Amino acid sequence: MKIGDKVRFLNSVGGGIVRGFQGKDQVLVEDEDGFEIPALIRECVVVGDGNEMQVRSANRPKIQAPVEVPAPRKEEPEEVKVEETPGGDRLNVYLAFLPVDPKAFQQTGYEAYFVNDSNYYLSFNYMCRSNNSWTSRYNGLVEPNTKIFMEEFEKADLNELERVCVQLIAFKKDKPYALKNAISVELRLDTVKFYKIHCFMENDYFDEDALLYPIVRDDVPERELLVSATELQEAMQRKAREDKRAPQSIVKKKKNDSAILEVDLHIGQLLDNTNGLSNGDMLNYQLDKFREVMERYASQKGQKIVFIHGKGNGVLRKAIEKELNTRYKQHYFQDASFREYGFGATMVTIR
Repeated sequence: MKIGDKVRFLNSVGGGIVRGFQGKDQVLVEDEDGFEIPALIRECVVVGDGNEMQVRSANRPKIQAPVEVPAPRKEEPEEVKVEETPGGDRLNVYLAFLPVDPKAFQQTGYEAYFVNDSNYYLSFNYMCRSNNSWTSRYNGLVEPNTKIFMEEFEKADLNELERVCVQLIAFKKDKPYALKNAISVELRLDTVKFYKIHCFMENDYFDEDALLYPIVRDDVPERELLVSATELQEAMQRKAREDKRAPQSIVKKKKNDSAILEVDLHIGQLLDNTNGLSNGDMLNYQLDKFREVMERYASQKGQKIVFIHGKGNGVLRKAIEKELNTRYKQHYFQDASFREYGFGATMVTIR
């Protein structure tokens, strides 16, 4: 691809003439109205020489009479042939997230895609919630059986994506079709999953592993399972009572037994489902589990306990150290074995 080439956009209608480049990934395309549009190089395809395409521009000199100028050739828009698939008359729509660089997973950002697995055109709006209002992050028209790139964002932007919403209307062009109701689906994204590479899985839509969130499955819009804070607290208390009643085996230790107890505080190990929980709710639950273990072994002097909190962004680690420096300052603590846990664990010795 070079300056002057005529290109067409792969995932949206339109195209134009290449006027320049921005970095290694983006190209500036001048459309027929003279506007320069930034686009990803991988989302463009060269279809001809730029000299064949007439583009209006306010910077071009005006032609003075009586010079006769031949009328520009009017190009008809290319018709995209829609190939329908069996079963495609049922809507299946997904949001997909992929790491930009899977080899540097802890530092990389993410790409967001909209996946239309149906025989319908979809006019959609993708937005996120900020305080009590919504902000549109991408909107457009996606063709049948097509995925479209929406945006690239960094790990620091994940907090903005805890609550997202997709609204869409489905239709077909130049043929009869079954009417679909307008759809609006709100989701709470589990941002913790973005830090776990095993949550990005093999799928039917990308060569790479991706994190998929269904919006519509077989014409049925997704409905978020909302759990109130009161219901969550009651469920936790009920589980704690049941755990106390459950038979527990007796383990006798020698007086000088130096066995080390491991406690994994990763939220995925503590809860099967985090829907409806904010980052603050999850942190409080992890700290409650930490305090529970500390109280249980408070009288067992010499007991060593390794709390596995992970490296992450250090929030849980700092919160645990604050507890140990205030509430449990009589006990000794240090970083656990780097060989076994890296920087992701703290060992406490009960005194």
